[in-house]
Amino acid sequence: MPGEPAPQSFDLTRRPWLPVQYKSGAEGELSLQDVFARAGELRRLVGDIPTQEFALLRLLLAILHDAIDGPCDLDDWQELWENGLPADVITGYLDGSDRFDLLHPTRPFFQTAGLNTATGEVSSLDRIVADVPNGAPFFTMRARGTQRLGFAEAARWLVHAHAFDTSGIKTGAVGDPRVKGGKVYPQGVAWAGTLGGVLVEGKDLRETLLLNLVAFDTDNLRIDSENDRPAWRRPCPGPSQAAPLELSKRPAGMRDLYTWQSRRIRLAYDAQGVYGVILAYGDPLAAHNRHQHEPMTGWRRSAAQEKKLGLAQVYLPREHDPSRSAWRGLGALIAGRAQGADQRDEAAAIVRPRILDWVARLTVEGPLPADFPIRARLYGAIYGTQQSVIDEIVDDEIAIAVVLLHDRDRGLGQAAIDGVSDAENAVTVLGDLAADLARAAGAESEPPKTAARALGFATLDGSFRDWLAGLRSGDLPEERRKAWQQQALQLIKRLGTELVKSAGDAAWRGRLIETRKGHELWLTAARADLTFHARLRKALPMAVEDNPTRGRRDVESESQNVEAPS
Repeated sequence: MPGEPAPQSFDLTRRPWLPVQYKSGAEGELSLQDVFARAGELRRLVGDIPTQEFALLRLLLAILHDAIDGPCDLDDWQELWENGLPADVITGYLDGSDRFDLLHPTRPFFQTAGLNTATGEVSSLDRIVADVPNGAPFFTMRARGTQRLGFAEAARWLVHAHAFDTSGIKTGAVGDPRVKGGKVYPQGVAWAGTLGGVLVEGKDLRETLLLNLVAFDTDNLRIDSENDRPAWRRPCPGPSQAAPLELSKRPAGMRDLYTWQSRRIRLAYDAQGVYGVILAYGDPLAAHNRHQHEPMTGWRRSAAQEKKLGLAQVYLPREHDPSRSAWRGLGALIAGRAQGADQRDEAAAIVRPRILDWVARLTVEGPLPADFPIRARLYGAIYGTQQSVIDEIVDDEIAIAVVLLHDRDRGLGQAAIDGVSDAENAVTVLGDLAADLARAAGAESEPPKTAARALGFATLDGSFRDWLAGLRSGDLPEERRKAWQQQALQLIKRLGTELVKSAGDAAWRGRLIETRKGHELWLTAARADLTFHARLRKALPMAVEDNPTRGRRDVESESQNVEAPS
């Protein structure tokens, strides 16, 4: 109603704002206190977009770590696993802080009180609502922009902005020395936006929280437990970034990192809700060599950055490729280290997410069985136009048994990695068949090759995920890999048969082409089909090793004679 006074408080510890899915499939919203108290009843957080779920879960983990000041070691963790989340302790912790009030006059949650611009204006909420892509309003439920948000939804987007906000020119806040002409020029995306996010999902939210609750004594993870504090236990931030000396000593641990204040934000609101925002840059955090601080991403070694920074080793977060299913990057999740490297700070090309090391430890030293099933959930934001917009969001998962992560028994893990290579090789052969059929018809080869590869991966996707989820301790790696090759062979052969059947008359008549060796060859659909089967047997040898084919050598010789598309 006009003239109605604005609310004085919106307490996130008691007001529902976290979107959840119950085990029954129903969805709802819960407060911070309720989400911990009822975690065993919940399937998961859901979020307005997938990256919001990642950001909110990290917030819950920071609360849990801080409420119990741990777990200090595996014994502490096992007590939580066996006895459940200490709801009374968490409730007492939340009740003891006033920093979870979204509308607090001097200490608003995840905001800077009194943040202002020189003009006194506030920006549209489109600045923090990530499902309103700049320049592409027709692919959103908010085609006319975000005029208002309820307090619950505004709180979710606030958390998301600190984690995934874009780069680009930001509002210049009064009192920030970085301001030039009323603006602050690009300083990079928010911290979680630099990551290829990975978390471990259990059968319910209780399990998920505990599986990602890394003990403070974990090897190769730097935690200064005395100074590791979440944002709400640090001084309220002003408009400028924290002092350089302070930032040089941070992040002090996971509580600090999971609540990193990448931005300075103030929500503008009235009685009907939030209608505007001031969004400015906050505390910067360089991405290189944070692999001993951030457990929820893989890392890759960067020769270019080593040369630029003059450092012997530089690791950067390994971002997800939105064009590839999660299982196609399995090697970086399961192995993630150079062959023979015994220490994580050696010059490995890639380092797997430490959250997976932690879960592997729970089955080796802790109470979980080797075949304990988990889902590795992958999250990420793909930025475009100088990182000023979010182009795509990655949200995928793969189900595996933890035995695949063990360093002491790498046989099954290697079989899984080799299974990905088998799939890649088989799909390559299918793409080459499509290219050969096009060339036989005198058509451009690349478009049908690309389409066939996409079809091949889509066809193998479900079967590979089922095969991967079925790997168990005690399985013989060679037998399991052979079973996968046999399955892949049948699926790709079926696709190849359909491609040949659909080839037009021109492909069946064929045409003269030049081979790799400079010879001339009459390429027809029939010859392309023979070549395809020879190449497929070569790509998946374990699938056919007990069934030698008559004339195989002649066909393989012929397949090598045909010039494959580049």
